[in-house]
Amino acid sequence: MTAKNMYWVTMTDKFLSGWGCAKDKINKLVMSCDTFEEAEIVAENAHNRSDMRYINIVYSKPYYNKQHYFTSYHGKTEVDYEHWFIKDWFKNG
Repeated sequence: MTAKNMYWVTMTDKFLSGWGCAKDKINKLVMSCDTFEEAEIVAENAHNRSDMRYINIVYSKPYYNKQHYFTSYHGKTEVDYEHWFIKDWFKNG
């Protein structure tokens, strides 16, 4: 049995950085995707939001230094995150 390919979209949430759970830290949002096409949709949706910066698609699960980053991992089956996987969901206009 072979391991399933996964893709991850990483981004910095500039709005939530520095307070709440991310007090004095950078808030990183990481979305797990089953396909590269899914990752492209999530990345494009992130680009359509003014609160997201440093958006990347990576091929292995990223980990960040807990002293400097608050990291949350999410997927398409989670409530409040399923819309990230719908093409043009956050598109302005």
